[in-house]
Amino acid sequence: MHVDYQSLRFEYRRSPDQSSATPSHHPVVVVGAGPVGLATAIDLAGAGLRVLLLDDDRCLSNGSRAICFAKRTLEIFDRLGCGDRMVEKGVTWNVGRVFHGESPVYSFDLLPDGGHRRPAFVNLQQYYVEGFLLDRARSMPEIEIRWGNKVLSLLPREDGVELVVETPEGEYRVLADYVVAADGARSPIRRAMGLESRGRSFRDRFLIADVRMKADFPPERWFWFAPPFHPGGSVLLHSQPDGVWRIDFQLGWDADPEKEREPERVIPRVRALLGPEAEFELEWVSVYTFSCLRMERFRHGRVFFAGDAAHGVSPFGARGANSGVQDAENIAWKLALVLRGEAPDALLDSYDAERVPAADENILNSTRSTDFITPKSEASLAFRDAVLDLARDCVFARRMVNSGRLSLPSTYGHSPLNTPDADEFEGAMVPGAPALDAPLADGWLLSRLGGGFTLLHFGEAPPDLPETVPPVRAVNIARADDVEGLAAHRYDARPGTAYLIRPDQHVCARWRRLDQVKLRAALDRATGRAMGTP
Repeated sequence: MHVDYQSLRFEYRRSPDQSSATPSHHPVVVVGAGPVGLATAIDLAGAGLRVLLLDDDRCLSNGSRAICFAKRTLEIFDRLGCGDRMVEKGVTWNVGRVFHGESPVYSFDLLPDGGHRRPAFVNLQQYYVEGFLLDRARSMPEIEIRWGNKVLSLLPREDGVELVVETPEGEYRVLADYVVAADGARSPIRRAMGLESRGRSFRDRFLIADVRMKADFPPERWFWFAPPFHPGGSVLLHSQPDGVWRIDFQLGWDADPEKEREPERVIPRVRALLGPEAEFELEWVSVYTFSCLRMERFRHGRVFFAGDAAHGVSPFGARGANSGVQDAENIAWKLALVLRGEAPDALLDSYDAERVPAADENILNSTRSTDFITPKSEASLAFRDAVLDLARDCVFARRMVNSGRLSLPSTYGHSPLNTPDADEFEGAMVPGAPALDAPLADGWLLSRLGGGFTLLHFGEAPPDLPETVPPVRAVNIARADDVEGLAAHRYDARPGTAYLIRPDQHVCARWRRLDQVKLRAALDRATGRAMGTP
């Protein structure tokens, strides 16, 4: 059944909290029902916690906005119970192409090896992503969503955070043990707390045009530097579901953002790309500028900032929404353990220790991409064009071309939750790395891991595990399970190899031979019980 998620309007409904003389208690309040807030709420509810989700609007996002969702984000959506819908509706792609002028420079494959359940990327309009997440959230009785509820202020208390909430019927108050602010780039929560994001703004403007048309372009990412149909600028083309194509045109800083939105300005640009006989219609148009910035810290007492509320990047590389969903999964499992009494509050400090460096990594890549795409001097333009010319024939030059270093998951290599290796290993599955998927005889490895602490063991018999808090579940991979040998290859495994995997499916320890004493010590470290100052 097709649902027009853009036309949905949600009713404001009076809650019992509004009639209470004292603030009602909620374990977690999430502010903002975008992709990051919804993912946070679903993850917390899946861990058995009650969640109050507040949003000051009564609809989902307007326009396609974020469209490129990376393999790691799709794997998170799988764990949240809605990955299949995202992939079935979305446009799958692995290949990107770079052009200079009219000529192709080179192409690249973001997932050249097989044996992965999910593609490198799926293109899917943000309103579909929010809609599918919302459907999942509505199916979970632990989540209460209140539309038309705007948080005006927060008051720290010894026993939690008191929120003042505005509704069409007046104000009321709630008390939360913890608050997750996923309320967007302009974050009213950040402003109410007197906090700010700092960074660099870029003096350029880009036009986004979502165009509905029939086209024979393949489902790939095409990026043009200085094409003849848009002299002096760059253009990016992406396919979306429902016959909609995203086209980004670089306009320059002097462009008038109001005039450039007008159809008589947009249509000639699109027609220059598609040809004079092309039939198309504009579905959504926006002009944007952007900044690369972040808050100094993402944890402020019992309040945690996630997604655009915590950090912002340019759109080149699809790092905004993808990093925000990774924020959500990082804070959710930690809050769940603390609220269930299975970990100390110190565990929550690791949210800053892991996600602030991840934001810096995204900002660095995003800034470099923007500087390459929009050179601001004759010298930098000459350098860029020389690199593009070399890249046609020279592999080394292709590494210097930067049309957007596309989103990759962060490895928390310096996390205080990691247990350093005592044994020798090869490959990417270092402590702090996100677990890689692999095909098994009965499905996929990540599906077997689930969403708790898991001991991934390679051998013919599962190991005996001690009783621990939180509990650790064993997943055993025998030779017959690893039908293509990819699991053993990706984890550099031999009989007896064991990995301790966190609830967000990141590695936190690994051994060549399981030792229960070492396992307990690694679990203490991964839950913050043995964590020093980050």
